[in-house]
Amino acid sequence: MFRTLMRSMAALLLGIAAIVTLAPAAGAHQPTAAVQAFDPSTTGSFPVAYTDVTVSAAGRSYSARVWYPGTTAGANAPVATGNHPGLAFGHGFFQAITQYESLLKHYASWGIITVVPKSQGGLFPNHSAFADDLNAALTWLTTQNTTSGSRFADRVDTTKYAVSGHSMGGGAALLAASRNPAVKSVTTLAAAETNPSAVTASSVLSAPAQFVGGSADTIAGVAGNQQKMYDAKASRTQLRVITGGFHCGFEDSSGFGCDSGSVSRAVQLKLTYGVTTSWLLYTLGLDSSLQDQVWGSAAQNLAGVVYSAKP
Repeated sequence: MFRTLMRSMAALLLGIAAIVTLAPAAGAHQPTAAVQAFDPSTTGSFPVAYTDVTVSAAGRSYSARVWYPGTTAGANAPVATGNHPGLAFGHGFFQAITQYESLLKHYASWGIITVVPKSQGGLFPNHSAFADDLNAALTWLTTQNTTSGSRFADRVDTTKYAVSGHSMGGGAALLAASRNPAVKSVTTLAAAETNPSAVTASSVLSAPAQFVGGSADTIAGVAGNQQKMYDAKASRTQLRVITGGFHCGFEDSSGFGCDSGSVSRAVQLKLTYGVTTSWLLYTLGLDSSLQDQVWGSAAQNLAGVVYSAKP
């Protein structure tokens, strides 16, 4: 089952600690230890594999890369045993999907099958079509789960789907979720307003939504974008603003036209790994022990991140 090995190791370590210290009340501290053992900002337990595919579903067809938990790392490895949640991730405007490789591999290491469309990468992207491409990725996963001979056959938990994205892709993720009841969770990075409006989409969204931004973002700033999306959503939503974070700090490198911030890219990415992975694992019902890191004091007091929430 999901992260069984890590849980077993954690339980063994806790047992050893209890024996060595001979503390009768040691069991009372196990929940805290479990949360620390499963730090979502660090790499998960699964080897990371990938495959390049053509997604054909729901009237859409495009090239994509899928990052997923494997039995071994590398191209086209078998999928790890178990049923894994699915995530569709949208790239930013005029950005290659390779710009997000470290983040996508991080999600896969925690057992999340992540489909990343290469579509709408030109100078004149269609935001609505990009949202449909994200939903088609999830439809494709559902089909693959029941397709004999597919590497994803009987490996997808089709009840646990999420969407995410950066900048334009974050806005498109909100559009996608507002159209698709199969989406159970949304997390976005520096989400930008789109046409049609991602703010309007957020106002009608039933799935829980997380908006992660950077206080130094000069491209899709918090006040003009993520704050409005957060304000529009009634509940089960949060805004996490990385102090000194910048728009391109959510990518692995910066190119022409990028901004900069007062925090390093490495620090910003690690914070992003932690807040988004804990959100996905918790809101998809995969790890209830992460409640404190999502809604509780650990979230509210995380150094370097300003927290606002409507649970």
